[in-house]
Amino acid sequence: MKEISWKFKSSRPHHIFLGFVMNTLVIIPARVASARLPRKMLADVGGKPLIVRTFESAVSANVGDVIIACDGQEIANVIQDAGGKAVLTDPELPSGTDRVFSAWTQYDPEQKYDFIINLQGDLPFISQDFVKEADKIIRNTDYDISTLATPIKDNSYLRDSVVKPVIAFTSKNDGKALYFSRSAVPFGGPFFHHVGIYCFRANGLKKFVGLPQSFLEKSEKLEQLRAIENGMTIGISVIDAAPPISVDTADDLLLAREYLS
Repeated sequence: MKEISWKFKSSRPHHIFLGFVMNTLVIIPARVASARLPRKMLADVGGKPLIVRTFESAVSANVGDVIIACDGQEIANVIQDAGGKAVLTDPELPSGTDRVFSAWTQYDPEQKYDFIINLQGDLPFISQDFVKEADKIIRNTDYDISTLATPIKDNSYLRDSVVKPVIAFTSKNDGKALYFSRSAVPFGGPFFHHVGIYCFRANGLKKFVGLPQSFLEKSEKLEQLRAIENGMTIGISVIDAAPPISVDTADDLLLAREYLS
């Protein structure tokens, strides 16, 4: 934890603990070269680019400063035109979390932030409650990382695009994530829909990006498994709500546009 001084002035709230500031930085990784839906971050959603919608949703949660980690000037220009801040990162970085780490160390070289939220850029309408809950978990537990899920109440658990966490519950809606899979796990249910938001302790993020890609991470194509395979802990809270719209395909983009119409 850091003393009560910081480089970046902000109107955002900072949490105080035993005389120290504990503050949060929200970083949204965004790249033009998306594999399944190229240039989706710049796609029009109700008159605004998708990434601007996500940026505005993150700012509205009011948990900390918000920046975009982007792979080129095109996205940076769009965010700056919307009044936001963007940090350019290497387009060849292997994952969104690596892009988040790169943006953090550039934006905050003295590392004055205690918590770093990695919010996926393809969640244009994510609720304030989701962002606030991820921040709350990490502050009130000793987990290295926090994340979220929602109950699955239909047959979407059969889709491999829906990532399912296996949770060891410690209370009704909270617990420790044991595994994540694109398969329907655990056998027999109940099934949960993982929401793409992670809150890292600063030291946890440093450790994570220093680890090599793991076997299960490569198998499932889910980078959070790297943390679990290396003994890092992930706290997870289940929010009884519909999962936020995630724009991964052309059909998802149409759904997002319909949501605003």
